Amino acid sequence: MPFRPLQTLILLAGPLLCTSLAVAQSLPSPARHVFKCDEGGRVVYSDVPCMGAKKVDVEPTRGVSKLSGKERVGEDVRREVFKEQIAEAVRPLSGMNPRQYDAFGRRMKLSPEAQRECRQLDSQLPALEQSERQAAGADLAEVQRRLFGLRSRYRDLGC
Repeated sequence: MPFRPLQTLILLAGPLLCTSLAVAQSLPSPARHVFKCDEGGRVVYSDVPCMGAKKVDVEPTRGVSKLSGKERVGEDVRREVFKEQIAEAVRPLSGMNPRQYDAFGRRMKLSPEAQRECRQLDSQLPALEQSERQAAGADLAEVQRRLFGLRSRYRDLGC
């Protein structure tokens, strides 16, 4: 039987590739919100909310573009761009922008009760964040406590 290096490589690398694909598909999507927290005089950035956190909206990078004269993007970015194109294509029917469409897709996996709670949190969080910007003193501490609870619940539900 002749030695076939390509077939041997496929036989050896096949299970590893399937395992890495399964792991990559189970990873959570990158966080779009980062919280700036003050912990003991140090500023810490995290995707987990903390008491008195300031929300920082971030957009993950989409690969190295045109650095070497060629556009280089990974499979994850291609997949994200494809999902955005689908969202734009069905926008006249759904009435949702790509971000709303993505949230709708993520929430399809949740129970109806969790989906309902996510929709409630979608309206409560911006109102409470506005209250936080206007509050001062003891009112500020109470608003931050409530905001921390809602943000934590939002994250725990997977909204």
